Amino acid sequence: MAWPRLLAWWRLCLGLLTILVCLAPCVNLQPAENINYNLVHSWADKLGMELFHLGDFITRRKEVQESFKDAKVVSRNGASIVDSMAKEIEMMMDLKVSAVRRIMDTAENTALSHQNDMADKMFSYYSAKEMLEPGDPVPPIPTPAPDMDKDIGEPLIYVQPKVVVLEPRPEFHNTPVNFSVSSVHVPVNVFDRAPDVIKAIQWSENLDQIFRDNYKNDPTLSWQFFGSSTGFMRQFPASKWRKDVPVDLYDCRLRSWYMEAATSPKDIVILMDGSGSMLGQRLDIAKHVVNTILDTLGTNDFVNIFTFAKEVTPVVACFEDTLIQANLGNIRELKEGIESFSPKSIANYTAALTKAFELLEETKLSSRGAQCNQAIMIIGDGAPENNREVFELHNWRDPPYKPVRVFTYLIGKEVANWDDIRWMACENQGYYVHLSDTAEVREMVLNYIPVMARPLVLGRHDHPVIWSQVYADIEDTKLSDYLWDISQCEYQKADVLEYWQVHDRMLEPSEMHRRKYRRMKETWNQPVDSNVYQFMTTVSMPIYDRRENANITEEVLINEALWELQTRETRIANILGVAGTDVPINEIKKLLSPFTLGVNGYAFIVTNNGYVLFHPDFRPIFQGYILKPSYNSVDMIEVELLDDDRPARDFNPVLMTIRDSIINQSTGSKWMLVKNHFDEMKRVARIKRQYYWTAIKKTPFTLVISYPEQYGVSRMDIRSDQEIHRISIKGTNLRNVFSGKRWKIHPDWLFCKHSNRTFKTPEIELLYFLERMSEPGWRWPGSRSALPPEHAAAMFCDRQLMQALVFDARVTGWFSNNTSFNSKDDKGNEFKQRFGVTVAFLATHSGLTRWHEFHSNAAEESGLGESFSQNNTRAIDEVWYKRAVDQHFVREESFVYSVPFDAGESNSEILVTASHAIFHNEGGKTAPAAVVGFQFQHSALYKLFHNITGNACAVDDKDCYILDNNGYVVISTRVHETGRFFGEVNGAIMKRLLEENVYKQVTVYDYQAVCFESKNDNNASSMLLSPLFHLLRVGKWLLHTALWYIVQLLQWAPGVSSHYADMYGDSNDTEPPPPEPHPEHHGRNGNGHGKKDDDYWLRYLTLHRTRLKPCDMKRELYTLYKEKDNVVYNMTAHACERPFVVLPIPFSNLILLVIDQLCPRDGTVVLTVNPQPIDYHLPVNDSLACYKQAREFNRMRPHSCISRHANESGIKLCGKACSVYANLGLLLLCHILSRWL
Repeated sequence: MAWPRLLAWWRLCLGLLTILVCLAPCVNLQPAENINYNLVHSWADKLGMELFHLGDFITRRKEVQESFKDAKVVSRNGASIVDSMAKEIEMMMDLKVSAVRRIMDTAENTALSHQNDMADKMFSYYSAKEMLEPGDPVPPIPTPAPDMDKDIGEPLIYVQPKVVVLEPRPEFHNTPVNFSVSSVHVPVNVFDRAPDVIKAIQWSENLDQIFRDNYKNDPTLSWQFFGSSTGFMRQFPASKWRKDVPVDLYDCRLRSWYMEAATSPKDIVILMDGSGSMLGQRLDIAKHVVNTILDTLGTNDFVNIFTFAKEVTPVVACFEDTLIQANLGNIRELKEGIESFSPKSIANYTAALTKAFELLEETKLSSRGAQCNQAIMIIGDGAPENNREVFELHNWRDPPYKPVRVFTYLIGKEVANWDDIRWMACENQGYYVHLSDTAEVREMVLNYIPVMARPLVLGRHDHPVIWSQVYADIEDTKLSDYLWDISQCEYQKADVLEYWQVHDRMLEPSEMHRRKYRRMKETWNQPVDSNVYQFMTTVSMPIYDRRENANITEEVLINEALWELQTRETRIANILGVAGTDVPINEIKKLLSPFTLGVNGYAFIVTNNGYVLFHPDFRPIFQGYILKPSYNSVDMIEVELLDDDRPARDFNPVLMTIRDSIINQSTGSKWMLVKNHFDEMKRVARIKRQYYWTAIKKTPFTLVISYPEQYGVSRMDIRSDQEIHRISIKGTNLRNVFSGKRWKIHPDWLFCKHSNRTFKTPEIELLYFLERMSEPGWRWPGSRSALPPEHAAAMFCDRQLMQALVFDARVTGWFSNNTSFNSKDDKGNEFKQRFGVTVAFLATHSGLTRWHEFHSNAAEESGLGESFSQNNTRAIDEVWYKRAVDQHFVREESFVYSVPFDAGESNSEILVTASHAIFHNEGGKTAPAAVVGFQFQHSALYKLFHNITGNACAVDDKDCYILDNNGYVVISTRVHETGRFFGEVNGAIMKRLLEENVYKQVTVYDYQAVCFESKNDNNASSMLLSPLFHLLRVGKWLLHTALWYIVQLLQWAPGVSSHYADMYGDSNDTEPPPPEPHPEHHGRNGNGHGKKDDDYWLRYLTLHRTRLKPCDMKRELYTLYKEKDNVVYNMTAHACERPFVVLPIPFSNLILLVIDQLCPRDGTVVLTVNPQPIDYHLPVNDSLACYKQAREFNRMRPHSCISRHANESGIKLCGKACSVYANLGLLLLCHILSRWL
């Protein structure tokens, strides 16, 4: 029995030994033992101390803090600030209104005094498109003599262009101008020698004197202009019209400042004949009419479009039974809806008119819409009857008042039943137009404007003052689509050229993804500040013809076939045009004195519709230069994002209440927790902000200011003995305070200005005023917008800002001239060599920036530090300034470190920027005084990190990262990952950091995004638009075939290829070898040139054309938890359950992350900060515009509404009748076709 028992024990021991032997390698290679927590802790501590000592020495932060010891800290009074700013803006705007009123009054008197003048068709004027500058070649006189113009029966007119001297002026964005005369812009669809046009150009030349007087009285005036109802615009000062656009689309009568001044707000229902007869050219004309009507509407107007056949149908299904606001987004939606419309069946005019009247009545009763003018626009090729019963029921109940005007547009050359459709317009205070060609559409459609303006004109003395929504100067939103098409063409060209160079390598999935990502990044480029467009608002008012009667000549139908010209006197109420002046948004911003709001404080203006006139998060362009489709209809609640974790477009009721108070022009205040994104929308801060708002009187605008509650409630101020005049008396030379060249001031702030002088740089302007202040008798001007005759001084200085600036300059003068950093200083030399420090800088709360360059040798090296001084002059508005102030409340003794986004992808030297906030304390109050910082080479930081960690992070079993507080890689063992978001590098670990509360995910919604919708050129409606559809398809096939042959020729024909390379190839003139055929694309014959191989590349490289579409997107951004004693930093690694150690790096915004690479990694998890479209789960045919319409916000209607006048019924002008001529040739052709088809 002993032996079996012994054998059992032996087997047991052998089994245990086997298990231990098998497990031994696993025990020894446990991942947890690969990461020593204490060792990583020592790395973090040592790195933090090294960097802090570097920053402490380089920035001399303690000395800077000591420099501000004589300043005091006072409370910031938000209510007082917003009231003061609003009054400044009101005063400035009053000056602009006064100037426009003088133009209006002069124009009305001048037109009346020249009413009997004859039109001189040879009159010479300064044409903005044709005038010449001295030295320009004079265009040759047409030879031989011009032929007879067959349309007008007169010789063509040639008038030699006038010559004018133009000089660039900075106040007009360096546009060459002339202040002696005005120039005239005539749209392409207007004939400038037509009698009514040239006569108006003649008499309006007398406005030049009032233009000059206005500018003399107020040199801050921008462009002044008179927009004539005949189509031309007279602009002062004179300037040439830009010619860098493919076609001149500008017509002043289609601009919001003209439309809103010429007519009161309006509700419009457009009815479009959908019968089968509206095909071919008629349909093209009808769509052009609808689009032109839509172009005449503004944000105070409401509209909808219905097509009518047997049934009445809205062109946008979700807009049924309502009128929608005519903002850019909704107008775009309607235009896309009408584009896809195709006619059918028989038109039911009775049902359409009934639907339109019922909708307008319901809108009025429910207090929606414009609640002012109402009109129905009918577009068709003839009505079978006049529908008198419908008008009697809905529009003639309160004679003689007819609440709804009717405008009719008869389409087609040969129409017989014109009398009924004309009757509808004439009997309902409207206007009738007959259209037979697309070229005349714009001019004919615009005839409705003078008709709707009649109540205004009959009122005579009431000239409403209109302030427009923000817009981009002379730009047309149609150009956005054009520029996007051009951009896509450039992409297509680049792809073909690249394919010729690299061949099949370009079709690899990684390369295709890289190319797509690079182009998407370009579309995400949404700069807040851009010089591409000049954004402005315009103040305007209508100009009336003061005549009550006039002689008119018109064709009168004598009998069924005879027409006769007759002249008669009739009652009129004509609008001559609109006077206006621009107010650049940047000029309004300068009145807001950002200095008084402090760092991370800002101001914005909201219109009566709730849209922002400007806002720090107003991003109207994308890809750096293309206007967004609905750029100027951004609501304030779409840019003020509350930190309440609600889903997209589920706006907080508190915010909605504040919005209502603002648009109602009340005065109030409120604090809110908000999410502020910044730095290209890739970082976010969650802060508590205080808001104050008040109305800007006599305008539809409300001013709102906001600043952080944590550090915005107090501000720095100087003591009385530090005031400028007192230190001047003591003998201090103010110019010496700003000695040297290593300083700049905020370029956008208004420190001082001289209305009659311009300066090359803000610094030169400042030195000029400092000299003036040192002179005896200096007095501070009282207002930024001084009123005459106080305006004689033509100067202004912001006293509070200048006092603070001079104080800051005095106490920090030592910084730029610091001599302790010379080569003899051993410690300084050591730091320079170890860290490659390039520049140290200081920025103060008053907008002053100083810097000191570090050179590698004693000799001065031009260019070092220059890039910093060029790109970092905006002091408290710089990202490194804002982040340093926020970091102060995480840990006072710390620096904020950052590298440029995606810096590892570039081949240039990467610079690390470090900044630290200086706060001044007094009496229990604290306020940010300045920020100090420095830049040094990233390679030096990497070397320091390597020296501290040894080879521990260089082996394959560990990955070491330094991440900033928003999750971006500052240091990685793979340099190309520098600047990338860590979630894209290692999504699985980033997800764990979120789960363990190292980072917090913050969702930021972008309600100003742009998406790209595929252009569907092959839908059924497009086939009906033109009989040439199939020819276009053939042309498209031929184009693709030609493109294929071109590339094949480039690949296989050396002679042609070399010539092509000379023109478009790379600089080394080397011809790439023919590509190796890809195995999977071989044809049946095995030689790689079968049909499938012939076109596979074309399928991948042909871009799918898209169109711009407003949309909503969201970004998932990240920020470190601010808890100083976060328990996660005490956790060690534990096998593959927690294969990492994460620790904060002291005195910084950084964390150190060490990851065990032996553990399996889930590569499918990717977290990104890139924008992602928001899916609202809409019905199939609905769009974002539908979703927003169902959740429309409150708005305040304009105060002015003039929609009726008792004397209007006496005006009988309602459009000309049309004559019908039988075209025998056409009838014969139709007969032949009917027999053969």
